Amino acid sequence: MTIYPKHNIANILTIARMIMLPVMVALFYLENSLGVVAIWLCFGLYIIAAITDYLDGYLARKLNQISPFGTFLDPISDKIMVGCIFIMLIATDRVGAFGVVLIILIFSREFLISGLREYMGPKNIKVPVMKLAKWKTTVQMIACGILILSGVIPYAYEGGMVVLIIATILTLWTGYVYLYSGLSSMRENP
Repeated sequence: MTIYPKHNIANILTIARMIMLPVMVALFYLENSLGVVAIWLCFGLYIIAAITDYLDGYLARKLNQISPFGTFLDPISDKIMVGCIFIMLIATDRVGAFGVVLIILIFSREFLISGLREYMGPKNIKVPVMKLAKWKTTVQMIACGILILSGVIPYAYEGGMVVLIIATILTLWTGYVYLYSGLSSMRENP
């Protein structure tokens, strides 16, 4: 079985999402020279990227195009996209100190669960994705989208922070469930 990317629409969308990221990062930095136009362009591109996140999985299932490459890259590209946007939100001072703490908690959970999956893989113990974890990613993406517009439209910061708090709670809860399950599996399969 090969994991090389098959040329199907689902994999193309996943790769396109990764290609959009450097452009979004550049647009954050171009705010000083282009003004709010850069942020609106970044927001528009972010919305397109977030839609591809939904579409790639949907189309892979609908068109029977699920591949090892897509299964591997899709969740990683989600984390990279959200992580990059979080870093840019911090770098451009859109989240404040409390937001930085929330983002650190989110990053910590993501690294912890990735490490857990890596540890469990060679033992042939699967850590299946929970439905709530998919909602967690969606809420994180919504928070990022709103916070991109912080300082551009009224109440984007306040609304984005509320959604970021909800995302952090979901992130920590799913992390706890995964960790509890993983530690139980470790006890059963040392």
